[in-house]
Amino acid sequence: MTLKFARQFPQSPSVTTTSRDGSRIASHQTCETAQGGSAEATRPPRRALATLSISPPEESFDYEQITLATRRSAQTFSRTTLKVIQLLLAGDLSRLRSDTIADELRISPTTLRRRLRADTVCYQELLDCVRQYRCEKQLGQGWLPGKTLAWDLGYAEVNSFYRAFKRWTGFNYSDVKMQFV
Repeated sequence: MTLKFARQFPQSPSVTTTSRDGSRIASHQTCETAQGGSAEATRPPRRALATLSISPPEESFDYEQITLATRRSAQTFSRTTLKVIQLLLAGDLSRLRSDTIADELRISPTTLRRRLRADTVCYQELLDCVRQYRCEKQLGQGWLPGKTLAWDLGYAEVNSFYRAFKRWTGFNYSDVKMQFV
């Protein structure tokens, strides 16, 4: 179906836009189809399009939570790094890999690595910080078995979690368990 413009009807516009100087611009146009019917298309003229300013939606980051999770001021991170941290804080850590995060951000994995490197971090460091933060938060609510906590934090093996816990705190998980029990 091909469309050809018939003519403009400024006497009965359905939508109007205002230019910078305050004058009203009619933007109602009627199109005639190849089959003889008419279709109405509402769109602003080119002159009005040039004056429209579209700003991207404001992204709301929880800067306090990001600072607590990374132990670094959230203001020092780029938007890409903040988005990665936000996705890690909210997501299922057992399923979130760097390529999944890159797909979510609509960038290539190489670009993700390059942008994180510009902030002097790598994906594994961010993942480790978020795991530690979530572990501390969950243990603050009460004791959990190591297997359950390892699964919640995205570790495939419980022993990997135990080694990471010892690296974070300097204590064995079983020693911490005795404090709760």
